[in-house]
Amino acid sequence: MKVNFVKSIIALAVSGLIAYGFYSFHSTESKGVLVIGSFLFLAITLLFSIGISFNLSRTVALVRTVSIIFFFISLVSNLVFIYINFNMPLYIIINGILFLIYVLVAYSISQSKQ
Repeated sequence: MKVNFVKSIIALAVSGLIAYGFYSFHSTESKGVLVIGSFLFLAITLLFSIGISFNLSRTVALVRTVSIIFFFISLVSNLVFIYINFNMPLYIIINGILFLIYVLVAYSISQSKQ
């Protein structure tokens, strides 16, 4: 696994800007949870999409594809949470399950040596 630092910094900056946009548009008291959760999920998926590469080309393609899919799933999920009045446990459970599914799939792909 190799890390490209310039692309990783760009991925973190884009994730931070998206999280700040979520902060700006959300109006309830749970905006801190939304910002932290969205930043973590978006940053990790975007890092694996553009900032990190693996030794085998098939593994790179599969992990990037899964990461981009989960990036957009997370983006849509957080956009929905902006416009509804949610409680913290619901947000943590939904995004936690999505994140764990992403980690499981990405780990399984990286361990398959394809």
